[in-house]
Amino acid sequence: MHGVSDDAIREEPALAALDDTTLAVRRLISASQDLTVRTARRLAMNVSDMTAIMQLSEHGPMGVAELARRLGVSSPATSVLVDRLEKAGHVARVRDTLDRRRVRITDTPAGRAATLAAWLPAIEEIDEVSRSLSASERDVARDLLDRLTRAMARRAEA
Repeated sequence: MHGVSDDAIREEPALAALDDTTLAVRRLISASQDLTVRTARRLAMNVSDMTAIMQLSEHGPMGVAELARRLGVSSPATSVLVDRLEKAGHVARVRDTLDRRRVRITDTPAGRAATLAAWLPAIEEIDEVSRSLSASERDVARDLLDRLTRAMARRAEA
């Protein structure tokens, strides 16, 4: 894996005492970002488009303003992104069933299929690694990952 080495990270005084596990998590996050970039490229889309599809897949249909907030971009920029994804068949605009004035963005079956096909090799490899752990190792790993996820979610909301 390329990128900044753990030793280079530790040269920063504020990061010098980081735990090896923290550095391993940093490497995992970096690998995840690299995988997202490469997967987007395979699907002939940019990273923002891939991230939008991932947000819809993870959180379900949402309005343009909510998607914009999750992506950290403006609503007008998100509308252009949605136009592009809709034209490619990855997402659709649908009327909200409770408030017909509202339009929600949802991924399409074709978009889900394309995304799954692109991500499936990585998902299967991760699953293979997970299944190679003993039951107690899986419990510890799951607890660690859940706690790290909650910590990251708290920071995202702050």
